[in-house]
Amino acid sequence: MATIVFASKPERHSSWRLRLFSCLCALLMAQPAMAGMDVDDVAWPPSIKADPAHTDASLALVAQSLLDGDRPGATELTAAQRSQLQIVAGRYADAAASIESLVASLVEKGDVGRAQRWMPYLLLAEARLVGGSHFEQAYTTAFRARFAQLDDLPALQTHYWFVADVAAASDQLRQAVAEHASGGSISRKVALDLIRQAAFVQTYRTAEAVAPALVREDEERRFLIDDEVMIPAATGVVLSAHTARSRNAGEPLPAAMLFTIYTDPARNRAQALQAAARGYAGVVVDARGKRLGTGEIAPYEHEGEDAHAAIDWISRQPWNDGRVAMYGGSYSGFAAWAAAKHRHPALKAIVPYVAAIPGLGLPMENNVFLTANYAWPFYVANNRLLDNETYGQRDRWADLADKWYASGRPYREIDQEDGTPNPWLQRWLSHPGYDAYWQSMVPYGQEYAGITIPVLSITGYYDDGQISALHYFKEHYRHLPEADHTLLIGPYDHFGAQAPFKTMQLRGYEVDASAQFDTQALTFQWLDHVLRGAQRPPLLSGRVNYQLMGADRWGHAASLDAAAGGHLMLHLSTEREGAHHRLSSSVPRVDGYLSQAVDFADRGTARHSYYPNPIVRDALEPGNGLVYVSEVFERPVDVVGALSGELKVRINKRDVDFTVVLYELMQDGRLMQLTYYVGRASHVRDMTERSLLEPGQWTLLPFERTRMTGRRMAPGSRLLVVVDVLKDAWHQVNHGTGRDVSDESTADAGEPLRIDWHSDSVIRVPVRFHAGDAD
Repeated sequence: MATIVFASKPERHSSWRLRLFSCLCALLMAQPAMAGMDVDDVAWPPSIKADPAHTDASLALVAQSLLDGDRPGATELTAAQRSQLQIVAGRYADAAASIESLVASLVEKGDVGRAQRWMPYLLLAEARLVGGSHFEQAYTTAFRARFAQLDDLPALQTHYWFVADVAAASDQLRQAVAEHASGGSISRKVALDLIRQAAFVQTYRTAEAVAPALVREDEERRFLIDDEVMIPAATGVVLSAHTARSRNAGEPLPAAMLFTIYTDPARNRAQALQAAARGYAGVVVDARGKRLGTGEIAPYEHEGEDAHAAIDWISRQPWNDGRVAMYGGSYSGFAAWAAAKHRHPALKAIVPYVAAIPGLGLPMENNVFLTANYAWPFYVANNRLLDNETYGQRDRWADLADKWYASGRPYREIDQEDGTPNPWLQRWLSHPGYDAYWQSMVPYGQEYAGITIPVLSITGYYDDGQISALHYFKEHYRHLPEADHTLLIGPYDHFGAQAPFKTMQLRGYEVDASAQFDTQALTFQWLDHVLRGAQRPPLLSGRVNYQLMGADRWGHAASLDAAAGGHLMLHLSTEREGAHHRLSSSVPRVDGYLSQAVDFADRGTARHSYYPNPIVRDALEPGNGLVYVSEVFERPVDVVGALSGELKVRINKRDVDFTVVLYELMQDGRLMQLTYYVGRASHVRDMTERSLLEPGQWTLLPFERTRMTGRRMAPGSRLLVVVDVLKDAWHQVNHGTGRDVSDESTADAGEPLRIDWHSDSVIRVPVRFHAGDAD
């Protein structure tokens, strides 16, 4: 960020502020020194009112006190704290200089993102130097001068930091101040936090009032933007879209298109601008029936043909060079694959993040319907934008799952328990197998062989939809061994994998520093490589690129098998290993089995939970799952790849839903969940056709549609596996009658399920021992 030196100007205060400030100074100075006050304590005005003016003036006193350095031995202020104190104290010339210095330091360290966050503070300080009736004009002048020096991309990235929830921040500050209303003193730590909040509120109070028009003006100066584009699709269907491209583009550009059902006009407009700022024609297309478009909203069902129509329209525009790339996360990732199925010649590349496969990852996984997405159809299909009010009723949806489970009613009647019909759920429940309905939405079988364009898939070990992203990758290479498909995966959840900044603390797991990257930046670096001949991003040097948790590094391999290196074949032995059973690397000497009994009529209990939250835990949740542990590994072992295996089971019913969960059992007794499988026994061999089990007969259940992990286990760790029957409020309950599971109720429970797990069962864990080590 370029630095502009502004001449210092006299600081001004309105008369009310001067009078109030003087009064509070007198009151504060009149207070006797508090006996025993700690060196890090800060004097606090004896009386403070709730109105913003009084609060600002009171906190200004506190800020002045801290800045004056009258607390010998106190901890040194950080550059950020000093800047915030100077803003709240009204020392605006000092604040502007401090922020300039702080920004320069952050840029020098390569932390441009944090530097950009300080622009609203800097503009406030510079405008306050003028103050009075000229303040708004001064802010406008400073804004224009600062942004005139920025290129398009950093300008847009800085625009982002002018938006905040000022009302919520003001309420939080008011509550924090009220906690200390009795006066006296507060700790230095508390004082600095109050100052931080006050600086934020003062900065964004101004930004909220003045900045939106300036941001829009700056966007219009840089880009040609059309927020009301109409694209003809199927007969009688028109899609709405946002388009944006640089005003300086002298020739047609490749287009970067995002297709979405999440219709948020401000966010989607910004997305189109981001692509434009990176040298593309940015296009964000709304699904049919959304925003300005026509047709009925129909999640999943028409995205392939509609995205194909949008690609065709874009390719015929004078500002497009005939090349279109698609990108985006979750639903938009699915839409990119749906478009690829139709193979428009102008579609040259796709970058799907955490891409969904309807019918495989949601609303059912491996043929088991999940309740987690129950409210989603209301969110996207209730109106032309998004139904945030309904979707935001978290207690309603959480309570619904518990109410339905306790009721014992068929899963098909869960919306009756809620009291509001859920027609989309009912539509999906009529397709319990991965049939032609689901297959029509994304590539299926040999259709993958026709997808010869480059693909970059991004997902996370803890992405709820990873099973879909990994399935796309596997199927593409299964049907087209020479496919140009790159996978990037690491310790991210569904949202983190899509985000420009990854959280470094994920559900109790401390993420390695090397895992940090900007998904959108990487997307366009890769598109530049594919479409413009730029260097391939180093992070994508292999076909499979994985962050190795615990080793703080990335691995790069030519395939999933190459990344794994090999597999441990582990058996579910009946032999004891402490409190659990042995996960044996050799075939048990004596055949045997362990048994479980599950009463599906009992809705007062649930089975062992497989969901990785927290990822790292002190102990297993109490439950009835069978637990198996391996021998101790004496040296580091990398677990890289997807869990698979064959379970040999015998049940007294015709079907069962089951889970397999893999953990690292660390030397200190803590557990880190690595991956899991959840699925329906009657569909393990074929998602499309159900094959019921024969009661009382041993059956092999192969499972492979699981999630990938990448973890370096330390010496002293073990592998721990839990196998269990699935029975809880967040899934269908499979009572084992052989009828459609959605129609079963506790009236169908019959005698408790008995399941025997044979010691011939095999769990395959992908592992790599380090060079020079014997297996």
